[in-house]
Amino acid sequence: MLAGEPSGDVLGASLMRALRAETGGSVEFIGTGGALMEAEGLHSLFPIADMAVMGLVELLPKARFLLSRIDQAAKFVLQETPDVLVTIDSPGYTKRVMQRLAGRQFPIVHYVAPTVWAWRPGRARRLAQLCNHLLALLPFEPAYFEVVGLPATFVGHPAVEALAAARKAEAEAEVAGEGFRQGHGIATDACLLALMPGSRRGEVKTLLPVFTETLQRVKSAGISLHLVIPTVETVSAMVNEALPSLPFPATVLETAPERYAAMLAAEVALAASGTATLELGLASTPTVLAYRVNPITAAVMRRLIKIPYVGLVNILQRRVVMPEFLQQDCTADKIAPALLQLLTDPAARQRQIDGCAAVAAQLGADDPVSPAHRAARAVLAAAKRLPPAA
Repeated sequence: MLAGEPSGDVLGASLMRALRAETGGSVEFIGTGGALMEAEGLHSLFPIADMAVMGLVELLPKARFLLSRIDQAAKFVLQETPDVLVTIDSPGYTKRVMQRLAGRQFPIVHYVAPTVWAWRPGRARRLAQLCNHLLALLPFEPAYFEVVGLPATFVGHPAVEALAAARKAEAEAEVAGEGFRQGHGIATDACLLALMPGSRRGEVKTLLPVFTETLQRVKSAGISLHLVIPTVETVSAMVNEALPSLPFPATVLETAPERYAAMLAAEVALAASGTATLELGLASTPTVLAYRVNPITAAVMRRLIKIPYVGLVNILQRRVVMPEFLQQDCTADKIAPALLQLLTDPAARQRQIDGCAAVAAQLGADDPVSPAHRAARAVLAAAKRLPPAA
């Protein structure tokens, strides 16, 4: 299993648990992953923080080091000859490893479809030449790959499973009198805002100052908040260092269960565009999303991207459910009014909650088989360890 960033670590850990359950424990894992995968028994070949780089300009200074890690992973996989290789997202890392596996005698399953429906559709054909099966998170994705000869399975989005587990855990905690607020010493009447500035160092460095200025404007409007900041190992130090500059008291959360509990407890969120915004949508937490990259990276992306939205909730609904503030619009002047509306206008909050409920239905939130178990069955079928799932 090869994961190269925190979101892949989450997917990998869930898949490992499901594979263990599906095989009665008769499975061994090797490869690269983060703290969650290591907790499931994987000894990572190197820290995945080494690979967590986003953007064309941001990548250049680390190119030689990144290539050395890619070569190291490819040589390791060829040496170990696994029954099946699962590569998880991180195309800059996993695709290059796959390209170096000439002469392999094992199948490759890639987990998370490239967004060919948004930009660079030619990636579908290139991926078909590198792997044997694709696991897709979104229901419309398999068709883009099957047409070029790559078998694909819609397994569902892991956020569906994670939020269901978090809801169950929080309900049990509430019954026991140990809910999220009590567990973290947060006043029962405090208005909670989930602040999520990203999982990569570059994202946090760019977005956290904008988010801080936005919150200062919210405070100037007379609103009092308590911030909950779910974060990950790659950026937790940066987040903690920034706490004194925030205008409200804040609680930093560094584990996956706490992350989802915080999303469910928060009344509103301000988040970097990415998987977190879908998770917040599935948690029914009204959210403002924002993002900014290097201007050169942005200029290239504008020429390539074919869709009008970046947030997955908006993409799935084909309309603006969550307000988006990107690039030149990613400023406190523009973000603060949208955030204030969600904090003060119940009708605006309810409209977003209704739109997110429709997304949950699209992603099969009511399916009794979890995304991780559907993914595990597809992996085992590729490895010829079990027949394909019905």
